[in-house]
Amino acid sequence: MGAYGFLRFSLPMLPDASSLFTPLIYTLSIVAVIYTSLVALAQEDMKKLIAYSSVAHMGFVTAGMFTLTQQGVEGSIFQMLSHGVVSGALFLCVGVVYDRMHTREIARYGGLVNRMPRYAATFMVFTLASVGLPGTSGFVGEFLVMIGSFQANTWLAFLITTGIILGAAYMLWLYRRVIFGKLTKPDLANILDLNPREILAFVPLILVVLWMGIYPSSFLDVMAPSVERLIGQHKAALKDPDGSWWHRLGRQLALAEPTPGGAR
Repeated sequence: MGAYGFLRFSLPMLPDASSLFTPLIYTLSIVAVIYTSLVALAQEDMKKLIAYSSVAHMGFVTAGMFTLTQQGVEGSIFQMLSHGVVSGALFLCVGVVYDRMHTREIARYGGLVNRMPRYAATFMVFTLASVGLPGTSGFVGEFLVMIGSFQANTWLAFLITTGIILGAAYMLWLYRRVIFGKLTKPDLANILDLNPREILAFVPLILVVLWMGIYPSSFLDVMAPSVERLIGQHKAALKDPDGSWWHRLGRQLALAEPTPGGAR
């Protein structure tokens, strides 16, 4: 909701303030990407790790949005859509094993691929989407944001790119510890794989992730005209402050006020 608020209200209605605070937004985005990724690496709870990864991905969203480039804003919107699907699916993956074992501690698992091959394959798809593997939804948004960031500020692009490296580190580390290895925990010996109800819940999410990654133009072509208009209005408002949406609204309200001595 916060990112949508920036896109819908801050940039079009307050172009001067948005431009003034752009360096601050860049700084906070870099902190979100790098610091929360490092925090995610230190987590021993699956749900907390994915939650911190969500904060890191939102750093990409705000960074791309305030570049005010076509690729940056489109990538930001695309990343929001992708994040909603991938992050939700990862939380569902945690819920599947929590429902069986009633714990989210990473150390309590290991070797699940031996007992839950369908779950391992499903978890792999969303893990790779979170990492940004080409062919998944996570790649398109992050790639466009990096292009837009490089056009706006080289250091911004360099620093948020480190978030991709750290993202691969903590997500693959999580997957390796939970899925691979020997099945040494006695209480995991009888754990059940995904049932038909759970498969039915995951299949649409997998299809959406692959659809967005393989055919992103079906989303980008729809948002391109709106993004182009937003950027054009923002740049025009900076050149002519009286032409901004906020100033135009003020003039309309002023004209609508009754004049002194007018008709009652």
